[in-house]
Amino acid sequence: MFRHTSRYDAAIAAFLGTEREFPPSFHCSAPKELDLRYGENPHQRGALYGTFGQIFRKLHGKDLSFNNIVDITAAAQLVGEFDEPTVAIVKHTNPCGVGSAQSLSEAYEKAFATDTKSPFGGIIAVNRTLDLDAARKMNEVFTEVLIAPEFTADALEFLRAKKDRRLIRSTGDVREQIPYDVRSVPGGFLVQEPDSRRAGTEPFRVVTHRAPADGETTALRFAWKVAKHVKSNAIVYAGSDRTLGIGAGQMSRVDSARLAVLKAREAGLDLAGSAVASDAFFPFADGLLEAVHAGSTAVIQPGGSIRDQEVIRAADEHNIAMVFTGTRHFRH
Repeated sequence: MFRHTSRYDAAIAAFLGTEREFPPSFHCSAPKELDLRYGENPHQRGALYGTFGQIFRKLHGKDLSFNNIVDITAAAQLVGEFDEPTVAIVKHTNPCGVGSAQSLSEAYEKAFATDTKSPFGGIIAVNRTLDLDAARKMNEVFTEVLIAPEFTADALEFLRAKKDRRLIRSTGDVREQIPYDVRSVPGGFLVQEPDSRRAGTEPFRVVTHRAPADGETTALRFAWKVAKHVKSNAIVYAGSDRTLGIGAGQMSRVDSARLAVLKAREAGLDLAGSAVASDAFFPFADGLLEAVHAGSTAVIQPGGSIRDQEVIRAADEHNIAMVFTGTRHFRH
């Protein structure tokens, strides 16, 4: 009774608070959906609240874990950035690879080629009906979760052969299902709007002598969409339809740039003529020069550093095209 009343009061408070950006008092109430076996680690208890199971319907496999749910959210948000048929492979919320093509089978090959080691035990999300051809290729590597808006009947039958793999049907745009981004902190909560602005729709401002060619612009948009979903500091090398190297979560931006180059070399991918995206500004020219030495010809970043002119000069000296977006996509 009291729980039901509290949810009703929270709904009223949320409605009345829509006239201001953030209400003076933050109320959060949701019904328990299920108890989890454990939280992020086995010694932590965990539970799921709300309507996650209505947005992501499990069609097959074991119960979802805490980490599965977090990764499913990350993968679905990433693949939702793309209009064309796209496959995103995610591990520990970071993209291992992303590819776009006319078919999901070809898109998966591009995504997987970015990093052939990390996808083991990862999450795959697609933005089209998952067919049998794509399912057979995905079946070659153990995957914890496959997410698709629909599965063909033969693909579903084929994928159900593995009991441990979860098959999830996504029922809508995830970005529309997250009203607030909430994190616990000592003494309370941090609350912010979700970063739901679609990447690549911002106006690009060319800041170098050379503007990007059409093919470079397409690759820049692709890299920028992915970089938004990589843990900061984030560096992403890409072609027009696939990732080539991803550097995530390093304490310095230049180290992320070096890591991305290392991952591309391990995968046997050539970065000559690639585009590179940085989720935040280059604080020094060293990160840009790493991209230059790797063979990149175009760069996208938010701009806003006190050393922007230093970075722009370095780009001009090496005939690099660079655009500023004016939008930062930190992901901590």
